[in-house]
Amino acid sequence: MRTEEVLAAIATGLWRWDNAAGTVTLDAEAARLLGLPAEPGDYSESMVRFRFHPADWNEIFGVVQLAVAEATVAEARLRIVDEQGLVLRIVRSRSKPFMRPGGGVGDYVLMGTLQEVAEPQPGSVAEHTAITGDWRRSREAFLLDAGRALAEARSTEEVLRVAASLSMPGFSPDGLAVFGVAGERLTIIGHHGHKVGDEDPFADMPLDTDYPAAEVVRTGRAIYLPSPDEYRRRFPATWPLARRFGRRSWAFLPLVASGHVMGAWMAGFGHPVSFSPDERAVLTTVARMLAQALDRAGAAETERELSLGLQRSMMPSLGPDIPGMSVAARYIPTGGGLQVGGDWYDMIPLPNGRIALVIGDVQGHDVRAAGLMGQLRIALRAYASEGHRPDAVLSRASRFLAGLSEEPGGGGDERVSPRFATCLYAEADPETGTLDIARAGHPDPVVISVDGTAVIRQTAGGMPLGIEADSDYPTTRVLLEPGETIMLCTDGLIETGGHDMATGWDRLRPVLEEPAEDLEKLADALVQAVHGPTSHYTTGPLADRREDDIAVLVLRREGPTTRQALPRRTAMTIAQAEPERVAAARQQLRELLHDWADADQVDSAVLMLSEMATNVLVHTDGDAFMVAQVSGERGERRLRVEVADGSDELPHKRRPGEMASSGRGLVLMEMLADAWGVDPRGEGKSIWFELLEAQGRPAP
Repeated sequence: MRTEEVLAAIATGLWRWDNAAGTVTLDAEAARLLGLPAEPGDYSESMVRFRFHPADWNEIFGVVQLAVAEATVAEARLRIVDEQGLVLRIVRSRSKPFMRPGGGVGDYVLMGTLQEVAEPQPGSVAEHTAITGDWRRSREAFLLDAGRALAEARSTEEVLRVAASLSMPGFSPDGLAVFGVAGERLTIIGHHGHKVGDEDPFADMPLDTDYPAAEVVRTGRAIYLPSPDEYRRRFPATWPLARRFGRRSWAFLPLVASGHVMGAWMAGFGHPVSFSPDERAVLTTVARMLAQALDRAGAAETERELSLGLQRSMMPSLGPDIPGMSVAARYIPTGGGLQVGGDWYDMIPLPNGRIALVIGDVQGHDVRAAGLMGQLRIALRAYASEGHRPDAVLSRASRFLAGLSEEPGGGGDERVSPRFATCLYAEADPETGTLDIARAGHPDPVVISVDGTAVIRQTAGGMPLGIEADSDYPTTRVLLEPGETIMLCTDGLIETGGHDMATGWDRLRPVLEEPAEDLEKLADALVQAVHGPTSHYTTGPLADRREDDIAVLVLRREGPTTRQALPRRTAMTIAQAEPERVAAARQQLRELLHDWADADQVDSAVLMLSEMATNVLVHTDGDAFMVAQVSGERGERRLRVEVADGSDELPHKRRPGEMASSGRGLVLMEMLADAWGVDPRGEGKSIWFELLEAQGRPAP
């Protein structure tokens, strides 16, 4: 009797599936089981596929792919349907793929059997071994959750933590280990379900060791050991090491990423596991996701190390202490790419014994921005070390950056898109507390007085660096009284979180006005106000999603650290050629009076200042110099504002008509000020007014 006749007698057919050719060869019994004419023949893949239930076809396709990858037998239960989609019968398929010599991944022939099986009865063994819809849904839900958790893991430690928490449907392991490859040796990256020290015998072994994980790495194929006897038979040399853990089954799977084996994953079970095709499919899928997660985490950690290295090389240390002053700084990069950008700060010792403080922001958050920042920082250091004044340093830096933007790109004749940079350069004299500030499109500094009041200090400025090769940058002198602090920052600190310059400043002001004897704590508090906790190091932590880089530099002149009601003052020169500075003077006065009790008095003070400054610009040929000072305890303070000029001609009180366009300045002061006057000086005069704080409506 022929083999085909014997198989037909037990309702078993033979098939041969040529995947590359897309043809299926069936004997008579196999054809009958598939609902085709009961005679041997060759059929197209589409005709045979049409006889399988769609859900079962997807299932067997995955099982076959697993068998191809592992060179094992593919086994599954399949529903056979007729032309109307009604189920005719259930068959069991057992087949093995044979790869063609020299063929590709999909060039294989599947040879096996088809056998009809009865419907499983309730409570029978067959019912529990069949692939049920509930089990499939449970498996799919598990794989979905595992994939999501592994995709969200951002470090190797987090990946291992997720792997340790995986609870597989129906066969959860009680011990896990992840092996890596270092040269020609196998190492343990992490493990779970073992005592401290249990991993020592496996922590470092040659790849040619007779150990399952080593063989998996060498061959790239999974190893399933369903029983201790199987382990002992196949790996007698290392069985004594595994026996002491008391496990009953083991699965060792390759971790493959980017086409190469990067390690192995061991899942040990305290109960027997048969490693059915479905269980193998789950383990294989988890191993693939685990490998991808470890590969991403390793790349991210390498990227973070590179970012930290770039930051350390590009960001300076603050150097030696400044006599009579203390300084602190922070740099927080954006979260994208290499997490480096164009923000920077610097502290430069100058030939005249002073110190230059620099903070800036190159346009962009990419590697090119970081490269330009490094070049610009070096250029600024060179110009400063030559002894140039702040305005000359920025003028030269602007010319330098404009020249870089005109250089050809990587394609020869191709031109790179121009970049610009904002910058604030301050030359500080530790002995006197003065800072000569030049500003190129950068946010103004903030001065925090000894009584805790934070005020934006308006300074003259020019175009951002690189916009024009020849730009002028006027200099503004700021005097830090003993105990006062100045804060320099990039716009990322102010505008992050959907804020503009105004609302961002409102968010930062309470932080700046909070008592902070330690500048390091103040720098941390500023960053925490925007992005949460940071560290006490010069460079802050790498966050994952930031809108803009942040650089912060704070400088304090030594003096009293306890809050005192010392006079609060501000000063500004309003040049004849810059009448727009009158608006800046008004804003500076409002900043000085931001906590004044009566908002109407603030409006009055601003109006009188505007009248005095405008009068100087209109009726004299010189500049106006404004000084405003607030003294006394809060609620009972006195404001004194003076505007001086170089003209000896004293103002006269006039009575302007209804249509007159001038002549109301002294009339307004007489009506609004608590006291006012005009004081002649050796050269020129000073007109002033005073207001006593009244308990009116609070200033906005």
